[in-house]
Amino acid sequence: MKKNIVAGLDLGTTKVGAVIAEKNGDLIDILGFGVAPSEGLNRGLVANIAKTAEAIREALDIAINRAGVEVDEVNVGVAGEHITSLRHRNYVTISNPDNEILADDLERLKTDVKTIRIPSDRQILHIIPEEYIIDHQGGIEDPIGMCGSRLEAVNHVVLASIPAIQNIKKSVERAGLRIREYILQPIASSLSVLDESEKDLGVVLIDIGGGTTDVAIYSEKSIVHTKVIGVAGNQVTKDIRETLGIVTEEAEKLKKEYGYATESAIIKDEDIYIKGVGARGNIKIPISLLTQIISVRMRELFTIIENDIRNSGTKNKIKAGVVLTGGGSLLKGCTELAEEVFGCPARIGVPLELGSGLSNEIGSPEFATVAGLIKGIPGSTASDSIIKDKSSKKKKNIFSNFIRRLQEIFDEL
Repeated sequence: MKKNIVAGLDLGTTKVGAVIAEKNGDLIDILGFGVAPSEGLNRGLVANIAKTAEAIREALDIAINRAGVEVDEVNVGVAGEHITSLRHRNYVTISNPDNEILADDLERLKTDVKTIRIPSDRQILHIIPEEYIIDHQGGIEDPIGMCGSRLEAVNHVVLASIPAIQNIKKSVERAGLRIREYILQPIASSLSVLDESEKDLGVVLIDIGGGTTDVAIYSEKSIVHTKVIGVAGNQVTKDIRETLGIVTEEAEKLKKEYGYATESAIIKDEDIYIKGVGARGNIKIPISLLTQIISVRMRELFTIIENDIRNSGTKNKIKAGVVLTGGGSLLKGCTELAEEVFGCPARIGVPLELGSGLSNEIGSPEFATVAGLIKGIPGSTASDSIIKDKSSKKKKNIFSNFIRRLQEIFDEL
């Protein structure tokens, strides 16, 4: 029988991806994978619960049939412009006789973070420690077992809209599943495409999807900034459609087959024929014209990210460059434009550290998120809604045990 089975669900604007895998130490063997068209989401938000649930069920059924195993819970990716983040620093006093730091002390730190004041329509999605500080000595990754009288933590706290999370939960539950863990999509993507040396030196991950572009910045192996931007591949397609007066399907095809992110990357500028609509006949345009349309939007996207990096104060921490992933990164010339805008090296990121099975099928940038979802986030705290569910279950068990004990007493009498 298969052990350590885990499933991931990537709710995208253009597609829903489901993957079932078996964990074998550090390697992950892909057992089943399925994709279904997505019509119920818009820019990372659920716009239609019924359609989203239908796409989830379709993608998961394909994955289950291929894997030969059933799953009833999944890790789900979360995106959308409702996502915000902040840095929070707190401390606890070590009171045990030996001044040894225990796991309970780390839990006290996390519990304290959950008491910070946040807007009433927000919930904590992740609490990810950036570093620990013992008696004013910083740069500590794992303080358990060390000695000190004061333990501090610098945390990266990710907040999400409560209604947005509730709509995701309803969609997944309507598809007959439980949510094991919510994972911010740029963090999931970084788990699958970044290596530890890049995270240590400082790197920007840019995941270009259909409805949103997700950004995560790492420095000294810790996440220091996250951002979700509502400009992505669908906007590029829309620009082509409206400028050339063609249908969306034709615009998407032109983008993928002939488009470039920047004119400097064009290998040969030749004419391409565009299918006319209605009474309008076929026309031909040079690839350079198509590229000019695409380049305006892509340059805008990278400029927004560059400005966000500068505003976050993390620009000087980026030494390893930029890693582009997601379906939008497959656009030719993306790395050249990124290097021009960000002024540092850029590469395309594909899922790493996958084992055997169907791993080759998700070894593409467009599946970076779903590949990361099956890994989970080491050292992070689950969202408040999951914590509440577990707490309710614990209370229920305590009450059940109490009733059972009372019954035993009455039976003895």
